[in-house]
Amino acid sequence: MEKHPAPAVRRRDRRGRGVRGPLLPPGTPAYRTRAQRFDDLVLDVVELLERRWSAQLAGTEFAVEEVPPSDPAPWETDGVPLGRCFPPEAGQSARVVIYRRPVELRALDDADRAELVREVVVEQVAHLLARAPEEIDPRYDGG
Repeated sequence: MEKHPAPAVRRRDRRGRGVRGPLLPPGTPAYRTRAQRFDDLVLDVVELLERRWSAQLAGTEFAVEEVPPSDPAPWETDGVPLGRCFPPEAGQSARVVIYRRPVELRALDDADRAELVREVVVEQVAHLLARAPEEIDPRYDGG
């Protein structure tokens, strides 16, 4: 029985350029994914609100989900929700959830996305605390 040599390991691509590395080094702002950048927007707004409303928001969880569940709440008749708040119940803390894909689809550009994220978070916190959005964030205009 004749032995065949093991196939050679390819060290270059078919055009001879060599192994390609990442286009952007880790740690640079552009290296972050779209979802990570969206999470950063939400965290920035939450940090601003917690400075003013820390006592009322103590224990509140903030989350980002891709899309809302397919079963809308009875009061959600105006299309796809951009966020939801869940009051504390049965030993669970209050939660505010922002839905990334619906927000991104409505935003025109990066600045509009940041503004929309701020408005959605403010609206959900206002609903959770039973206050007007303008009271939660004086810059809120309901845009």
